Amino acid sequence: MSIDKVKAKKHLGQHFLNDESIAQQIADSLRLEGYKKVIEIGPGMGVLTKYLLPKPIETYVIEIDTESVEYLKAHYLKLSNNIISEDFLKYDMTKVFGNEPFAIIGNFPYNISTQIVFRALEMREQVIEFSGMFQKEVAERICEKKGSKAYGILSVLAQAFYDTEYLFTVSEHVFTPPPKVKSGVMRMKRKENYHLPCDEKLFFTVVKMAFGQRRKTLRNSLKALNLSETLREETIFNLRPEQIDVQDFIALTSKIQADGV
Repeated sequence: MSIDKVKAKKHLGQHFLNDESIAQQIADSLRLEGYKKVIEIGPGMGVLTKYLLPKPIETYVIEIDTESVEYLKAHYLKLSNNIISEDFLKYDMTKVFGNEPFAIIGNFPYNISTQIVFRALEMREQVIEFSGMFQKEVAERICEKKGSKAYGILSVLAQAFYDTEYLFTVSEHVFTPPPKVKSGVMRMKRKENYHLPCDEKLFFTVVKMAFGQRRKTLRNSLKALNLSETLREETIFNLRPEQIDVQDFIALTSKIQADGV
C-alpha cells in the first residue's frame, strides 16, 4: 500500500513547503552550469523534486526519513533508482558521484542546516553550486559582509570559496507545520579560482579561532598560535574579527603561515 501523505516529524526538523510557486523559484535558482547532476537533501514529499526532474540534469535525492522514502518511491517512479535512504551528513557522496562535479539543493532542515553548509565546503572540489532554503538568519549570515554581528565563521568560510547571494525571503505561513521563524533562500556559486593562496586547513583554523572569541582583538584570540612578536605588532592584530573581510583573513593566514605556524 502506498503512502498518501507523510506526517512531519519534529525530531527531524521537518516543515513541508506547500507553496508551489516558491518550490518552482527555488528549483529555478540553479544555474545548471559546470555540472550534470544535482542532489536534493531532505525532499520530503517531493514539492521541490517535481520541479527539478524536468530540468536537463540528473536528479538524486537523499532522505533520512523512511516514510518519505516510501512516499517518493510510490509517487516519483522516474526517481526510483536515484533515491538514497541515508543521512547526508554521514554519507560518502563519492558512492554516487565518484569524482564528478554536482550541485546541492534543498529545503534544508533548520536544525542541521549549518552542518550541511560545512559538509558542502568539505566537498568544494566537487560542489559547483549550492542553493536552497534556510532559516532566514542563517541564509543572511552566509551572505553577510564584514561589520555586522551576523558576520562570522559561516560568512567567511563560505565566501572564501563561493560567491554568495541572498535571493528572497519566505513567510512561515507557507509550511506545514509553520516554523516559528521566517525562511530565506540563498545561492552559492563556486568561484572560478577557488583555491586559496595559503594553507586552507590553517585558514579554517584561523577563522574559527578568531570568531571563537569575537569580542577580543586578533592579538588575543589567536594567542594560542604562538605567533612571533614581530607579526603580532602588525596593525591588523588590533582589530576584531568582524572588522576584517574575507581577503584580509586570507592575507592574515598567509602571514601566519610564513611566520612558521
